[in-house]
Amino acid sequence: MAASWCTISSPSTSEGVSLTAAKERGQLVFLEGLKSCLDLLFGEEEKQSGQPSPLQFISESASDLKALFDFVRTSLTPAGSDSWKGPVLLVDDLSVLLSLGATPVAVLDFIHYCRVAVCYQLKGNIVVLVHSNEDSEDEENELIVNSLCHHSDLILWVEGLATGFCKDVHGQIKIIRRVSLELTAEQDLVQIYQYKIQDKNVTFFARGLSAAVL
Repeated sequence: MAASWCTISSPSTSEGVSLTAAKERGQLVFLEGLKSCLDLLFGEEEKQSGQPSPLQFISESASDLKALFDFVRTSLTPAGSDSWKGPVLLVDDLSVLLSLGATPVAVLDFIHYCRVAVCYQLKGNIVVLVHSNEDSEDEENELIVNSLCHHSDLILWVEGLATGFCKDVHGQIKIIRRVSLELTAEQDLVQIYQYKIQDKNVTFFARGLSAAVL
């Protein structure tokens, strides 16, 4: 069964955030991965910016993600007297780096340095999307997934229904709060909800309590 894992280090929540408006106000820095890859392959990116591409590792023999981390660190270091309060780093999705040729060690090193810079130095959060599959033979991807789950404060595991398609229930989400990270004698807290995706909203409800059942 395929599943999407959203792992969060030092989680915080926000509602009603417009990313477009945030970018216009200078509150959001966005790296468009596909465009950057194409510009890099055709030699356009360095001509335009004069700086190495954050995805420079694609065109190099060594899968070093230092340039990508430098982009993250620079983006979170505002010029002048401005300061980021509680910055959030969103990575969507981390599995793509493996597909582009980065090694699992390089990816895990990148996340480690991001965790130190964002979570500990800047007191912010990191949200990472990865994909997993119980029947997957991709050992490198599963290594990344397991490592992220081990170090995360909160895990959101989204998957389809084991019983198959249902028009009133599109899947379920498992919320795992890693209490064991702080209290070794305690077990993690697990909550499971089902959901239905609508036009501009997602409805969550306890298992067996969908509108079709009630």
